[in-house]
Amino acid sequence: MTEPGDARADHDGPYCAVVLAGGVAARLDGVDKASVELDGRTLLAWTLDAVVDAAEVVVVGDPVPTERPVTFTREDPRHGGPAAALLTGCDALLRRTPWLAAVAVDMPRLTFDTLRRLRSAAAGHDGAVLVDPGGRRQLALVVATARLQEVRPDHEGQHHLALHRLLAPLDLAEVAARGEEHRDVDTWADLRDLGG
Repeated sequence: MTEPGDARADHDGPYCAVVLAGGVAARLDGVDKASVELDGRTLLAWTLDAVVDAAEVVVVGDPVPTERPVTFTREDPRHGGPAAALLTGCDALLRRTPWLAAVAVDMPRLTFDTLRRLRSAAAGHDGAVLVDPGGRRQLALVVATARLQEVRPDHEGQHHLALHRLLAPLDLAEVAARGEEHRDVDTWADLRDLGG
């Protein structure tokens, strides 16, 4: 039997994932980021690889063809920001697991190993978040599902709530990014620089 803070139990336990894919992508001419291709695969396909062992995946964004079964949903009203999208995704999950991963669809260098490190670091905390070399938190995190429910506002308070405000009450361990896993695709130049 393991103790609640046991890192192995937390690391190996089931988790669900929410992929945030519903932004306006203003610097990408409003294109749907999930369907943008990098090295012949959509950004969504790269993201789903990172959460391949999730018990269930909800994508908050418009439907895009995938090889893996996922649930698509949208926040209401649309374009409510990452916090609203995360909470909308949580509500769409059919399963309830102790841990929830939340990742942005525009971080194609996230990997299965990134999520393993986040889940391992979350042990003994409310969760863990990826930080770039400058120490800035990125939209790749793992959080205790129960704790997220404790701090969430009502539906009216979710729209345009800054993600850092939603997460502020939580004790999140910081996990340093390796290589390019913190890089996101905000512009066509970003996509080119990542090899697309």
